[in-house]
Amino acid sequence: MKKTVLLTNDDGFDASGLKALIEAIKPLANVIVVAPTLQKSASGHSLTLTRPLRFIEIEENFYKLDDGTPSDCVFLSINKLFKDKLPDLVVSGINIGANMGEDITYSGTAAAAMEAVLQGIPAIAISQVCMKNCADVEKLNYELAKKSIAEVVKKVLDGGFPLGSRKLLNINIPPIKPSDCKGFMVTHAGKREYGNSAEVHINPRGLEYYWIGLPKLEWQNREEITEHPSDFEAIKNNYVSITPIQLDMTDYKSIKSLEEWI
Repeated sequence: MKKTVLLTNDDGFDASGLKALIEAIKPLANVIVVAPTLQKSASGHSLTLTRPLRFIEIEENFYKLDDGTPSDCVFLSINKLFKDKLPDLVVSGINIGANMGEDITYSGTAAAAMEAVLQGIPAIAISQVCMKNCADVEKLNYELAKKSIAEVVKKVLDGGFPLGSRKLLNINIPPIKPSDCKGFMVTHAGKREYGNSAEVHINPRGLEYYWIGLPKLEWQNREEITEHPSDFEAIKNNYVSITPIQLDMTDYKSIKSLEEWI
């Protein structure tokens, strides 16, 4: 009997990455898709509390949530579609653009996986890195991403999830052909370098508005971590990065010093 996988994303129900993900997972499991109606990138782990939401059926087992976040999609799917039995796995993506380092905290793609593991469901977030122009990703046709996620999902469905409760897998795919990939690399989340890019413009009515830009994909090595490379390093060296992420953000090393300080 085939297992069931819930798919979602943060780029919207009609995103090319979601279509690629469906194509990769359908041979392995019963697929149900619930995705946001609109682009929800960088929406973080947010739930919609101030307005009602509607499921709109696009086709059998494919819904868009009007107008929900990725976390809403997982949370409400469990309420509407999985009352009797939870899905065996949630996969969020394939995101167009990287979700590495501290970007994970912004990511709607990762947030959907976070919501899943909070609900007791194993989850994977997968993102397609694009170095310069994300339009170039379309030329790759997500071939390495599809191959990689199919391999990981099959391993999970056949042998179980490798992490404990409230933990997820965060996968990033280098922008290369499958033949150029060196394989999987287990990584830690790198230390992202951030700018403060925002453009100011004047609209036709003479009112000032701002548009937040995207920082360059730059990082620093974490001095305290030497055993495993970062997700950024893996991508730079043509590996698929796979990072175990936990939702407990407590800095346990600082507890004692904080007790002394307080």
